[in-house]
Formats: sequence, C-alpha cells, structure tokens
Amino acid sequence: MNRFIDLHTHSTCSDGTLTPDELVKKAAEIGLSAVALTDHDTIAGLPEAIAAGKKYGIEVITGIEFSVTSDTELHMLGLNFSLDCPAIKAVIDKVMVENRTVRNRTVLQKLHEIGIEISEEEVKRESTSPIIGRSQIARAMVKKGVVTSVREAFDRYLAFGKPAFVPRKSLTPEKAISVIHESGGKAFLAHLNQTNKNDEELDTLLTELKAMGLDGIEGYYTEYDEDMSRRYRKMAADRGLLLSGGSDFHGANKVNYNLGTGHGNLRIPYSLLESLKR
Repeated sequence: MNRFIDLHTHSTCSDGTLTPDELVKKAAEIGLSAVALTDHDTIAGLPEAIAAGKKYGIEVITGIEFSVTSDTELHMLGLNFSLDCPAIKAVIDKVMVENRTVRNRTVLQKLHEIGIEISEEEVKRESTSPIIGRSQIARAMVKKGVVTSVREAFDRYLAFGKPAFVPRKSLTPEKAISVIHESGGKAFLAHLNQTNKNDEELDTLLTELKAMGLDGIEGYYTEYDEDMSRRYRKMAADRGLLLSGGSDFHGANKVNYNLGTGHGNLRIPYSLLESLKR
C-alpha cells in the first residue's frame, strides 16, 4: 500500500489559518500517514500537534522553518528534533523574535517611503501568534486596500528584489544547521526555486551548505514542475543529500496549496521519512 506524507505545513502559531489540532486532524482525514508542523521560527504549536496526532491516529513529526541570512531568500527546515533540547528554544527566543521586530519595522519604513502607510498596530491585528512577519504585513496591506491579495503584496512589494524587501541579518545557515543538529534533528534547504539562484549558483550553495552539515533538500514541493524536481533531486543525489517534501500548506492564506497534494498532483512517499529517521 502506498503511504504519503507532508513535511512542510503551517498553523495559526505562525501564518497559517488552521490550529495545530485542526491541521493534524485534516491530515488524518485525507489519509496521510505522517505530517510535520513547520511553523516559521517557532515551535509553540508542536505540543498541540503531537497530542492531536495521538488523538487522530497519525504520526506527527517535529518541525520548524528558519529564515536565515542570505543575499536572497533562504529558508532552512528542521525536522524530527527533540522538544526537550534548550538550544532551539534559545535561538527562537533570543535571535529570531528580536530580529523579526527590527526587520518588520524596516519593512514598514520602506513602505512608508513609497507612500504606503501601514502601522505596527495594524500588522499585529493580523497575527494569531507572537510571531509576526511579512505575511501579517501583507494581510494588513490587503485589508487597507493597497493590494487585492497576499500574493500580490509579495509579488509587488515584499519579495526579494521588490521595494520593501529586507534580508535577514541574524541567524546564519551554519548556526541554523548547528542548532537543529544539537536538538537531534535533520536540516533541509526548503523550496530551492525561491532562492532566486540559477543551477550553477545552487550547485555552489549546496556544496557550501553540505560542508556546514546540511542533511538534505526539499525535493518535493508544490511550486516545482517536473524539470525542477528532476534537477534538484539530481543535485541532492550527487552530494549524498537526503530528500524531504511538503506542500507549504497555510490554509486559506495560500490558495491551492492543498495539504498533502499541493496544486493537486503532489505525492510525497513515506520512504523519505524512513530515510530521514535512519
């Protein structure tokens, strides 16, 4: 029997619209064998998700998505780590939350400079958790009528290369990989297509990250076409890197990023999780 998983999802503890319990319940209802909750820069939802897994009879994998320093967009997934290790909590509390505050204010200042007035209070009202970032800024822009959708806010203003983009400055890829390992987990580079690098640049990046201890890459992802998937998986195979995969499910905040299936044809085999655990 084929078994499928989803190792990249978000809840209301970062910028999703389902609670951890609701997300895990949905994963069980659609027949997934395992799901990882990988909220942005927080593990606050994991205890609820793990309890929900026991309640609904589905395997729940611990996860987190770190944004790390780069000249473009670079996100690191930590998977299957221990919640009891203080290292990952210390990074979240002392580095990520503080950095998000500074970054958000800089983004709002850049928007102000191009005539878009969004206040910190307006942004906070769009958040269901202490973790506030660009998604909440985007929703505030939608509510104010600046754009018609969160996607438009990113495409026109907030993504890499756009007028209000502000890069991360605090958590290096090496530190992210180190703290994930210290917590007993594996580190994966997420959505390679969003790095805005060509294949030659990606080759260089993966070589550098492998030297830092990178365990794998996201070889299955909603936005990949067949050619991307083939190229990225070959890059991983050439370096002995593991593969993970996920939908990047955010509930109503990302239309057509369906749990488990992405745009409808994503199928992530359970064998990836078995390799990750080994």
